[in-house]
Amino acid sequence: QVQLVESGGGLVQAGDSLRLSCEASGRTFSSYAMGWFRQAPGKEREFVASIARIGGSTSYADSVKGRFTISRDNAKNTLYLQMNSLKPEDTAVYYCAQSNSGDYSDFSPSYWGQGTQVTVSS
Repeated sequence: QVQLVESGGGLVQAGDSLRLSCEASGRTFSSYAMGWFRQAPGKEREFVASIARIGGSTSYADSVKGRFTISRDNAKNTLYLQMNSLKPEDTAVYYCAQSNSGDYSDFSPSYWGQGTQVTVSS
């Protein structure tokens, strides 16, 4: 079965950087688009970024564009999210997700990780 395991969350100050990782197993990682979502307390889960199955093409939420970078290493079955210039409003649980297709532009998550907490203090 598909397993997605996030790591790299933590408590940081505004302006700091963090890199999240998501290690995938259970099926051929390079066959599927991947994405990151987040959920802040009292809010719905929201899309953050997605990436095509074979690197290159990406999509971002307007709120993170220019600050966050999604990438993947298909040889390591790992997805990354580099987060720079963090703001208190970025505080949330961040979830890794895998699609059942290679389509990153209309990303539809089929599998979820357990999430990793990111807290940004002001």
